Amino acid sequence: MPRTIRGQLILGTALLQCLLVAIIAGYLYHQQRITLRIRTAERLTYQVHVLSSVASLEIRDQRLSAVQSILDNMLATPTVRAARITDLSGNTLAYSDRTGSAIFAPLSAVERREFRPPYATKIFDNSNRSMEAVTAIDVDGAPVALAWIYSDASEDRLILANLLHSALLFVLLAIAANALFSLLLARSVTRPLHGLLRGTKLLIRDPERSGVFPLKTRSMNEAGELTRSFNTMVAALNEQRAGLDDTLALLDSMLANAPIGFAFFDRKMRYVRMNQFLAEMNNLSISHHLGRTVQDVFSSAMALEITAAIEQVFTTGMPVRDLELHGEFPTRPGELRTWLTSFYPVRTGAEPTNSMQAGSDHIRWVGAVVVDATERKLSEEMLRRTEKLAATGRLAASIAHEINNPLEAVTNLLYLLHQQPLDAESLKYATLAQQEIARVSQITQQTLRFYRQSSKPVRINPCEILDSVLALHQGRLYATQVEVIRRYNEGAEILAFSGEMRQLFANLVGNALDAMPRGGRLALSVRLSRAWNMPEVRGVRIFVSDTGSGMNQAVRERIFDPFFTTKETTGTGLGLWVSSEIIKKHQGSVRVRSRPAPDDPGRQAASGTVFMLFFPFDGNASQAWAEHAPEEALHGDEVALPDHS
Repeated sequence: MPRTIRGQLILGTALLQCLLVAIIAGYLYHQQRITLRIRTAERLTYQVHVLSSVASLEIRDQRLSAVQSILDNMLATPTVRAARITDLSGNTLAYSDRTGSAIFAPLSAVERREFRPPYATKIFDNSNRSMEAVTAIDVDGAPVALAWIYSDASEDRLILANLLHSALLFVLLAIAANALFSLLLARSVTRPLHGLLRGTKLLIRDPERSGVFPLKTRSMNEAGELTRSFNTMVAALNEQRAGLDDTLALLDSMLANAPIGFAFFDRKMRYVRMNQFLAEMNNLSISHHLGRTVQDVFSSAMALEITAAIEQVFTTGMPVRDLELHGEFPTRPGELRTWLTSFYPVRTGAEPTNSMQAGSDHIRWVGAVVVDATERKLSEEMLRRTEKLAATGRLAASIAHEINNPLEAVTNLLYLLHQQPLDAESLKYATLAQQEIARVSQITQQTLRFYRQSSKPVRINPCEILDSVLALHQGRLYATQVEVIRRYNEGAEILAFSGEMRQLFANLVGNALDAMPRGGRLALSVRLSRAWNMPEVRGVRIFVSDTGSGMNQAVRERIFDPFFTTKETTGTGLGLWVSSEIIKKHQGSVRVRSRPAPDDPGRQAASGTVFMLFFPFDGNASQAWAEHAPEEALHGDEVALPDHS
């Protein structure tokens, strides 16, 4: 097919003209054949009757040579190809054709069927599709022979050929006339369309290039009207584009700077668009998301939840709101996060007016609004645990207070028992009971000290507080066979809140015991020292070290983060975070060194962790120390593990 309107118009009119002429020529050809056949039949009937009448006289007189002469004379007629006279048995008595051959053609099977009475005049088609006529030759009223006339159809074919030639000539003339007319007509139509096509291509190539519009046209037909309408449409589109650009700029600004995550997914669960806030929330770049499926970005469990929610929106056309997802960052495995997500359909058409119309046929994307609820969930959990710990502390303090009263009575009774005359063995048992009761009393006093915090800093001895913490863990130390090594400078004192320092040392000692479930060495050291970065600042350095399992680099970097814990069932992730806040509050600093246990059980290598604390003598030291202390706080140091031998 031609690619232009002009070519299509010319070809279409030519094909239509050919079809029309073919139908008319076919009809005329058919009618002409019928007319020629009727005329040939009438002529053959006349000719065969003439031959029968003349031959009847000659046959009656037995003049066969005259019969042959009659047949030869019949060939003078242009429409007769051959003539024959046969007897009723089919034997040829005389024969003549245009070739002049003495050898006559035998009778065909069609012709032999005519040798059965009654012998009437018949017109039929012979084997070579030409017409022939046969009739009886009567002598004295009885048939004695048959006369045959074979028609010559050459003139008929010539007439039909002339008819076809005339029709073909008419077709050629009609095609030429129609092509000329179509060419002139198409020019007035295609000229404005060419200008419209050129402007459209320029607009497609560069949508901002609207200088070629409005297109000029002088045509008053539909093509000119189309060009003028297109000019109006382009002008309206330019106005809409200006407003749309402002709207898109506003939406892009909102999408990029909104404090919540936005994402859009297609039916193959692929990211098609998202904002920077969500990319930063996932710790991945935007390019890492776009074109990837949910399964490529998140773990399988959370990806299944997101995929199910998106599929539900595509299927039902209804939004899924406030779906709580739990998972890990792809780049930070082990860090559990919580997201509050809502999914909604993004339709290409108008929004449905009722639930019956809310189908999924016109949903192009599914949008997602993501809010990181990790801190909120952890804060809620922390509040619950804090309240539980506070209630436990109040209960422990109440129990310890109530235990003190009967303990005093038992202590007095044991004292009175010592005043009585006892044998050596009884006195030994009474002494042991008095010692154990004293130990129980000391434990209750330490419990009350945890609960009854002081309201202002006082001078404390870290060695005494460390010993009180060890007293609380005495049973655990004995059960796990942990050896305690003390290196104390008894004269070291600092200005601090005693309750908070007791909480700090309890956290460090408790973590050390957790790292040594099968025994080990716990080393505690208190000595006078100077600050690492400021030698003029003097204070107390405290070491808490163990020979436990140790920590790798990734864990060591996050031990002071809130809610981070390696104890999945018993840990809260708040102990060391609270400890770090206590250290900062007292203008102290901490350094951590740890060596994890080797992966190969057969390999022998030292492992363990050292917490190195420094507190100035006066918690409210100089401003210079306060400025430098945060730089040291929570910082690792290359300090050798202590020698526990």
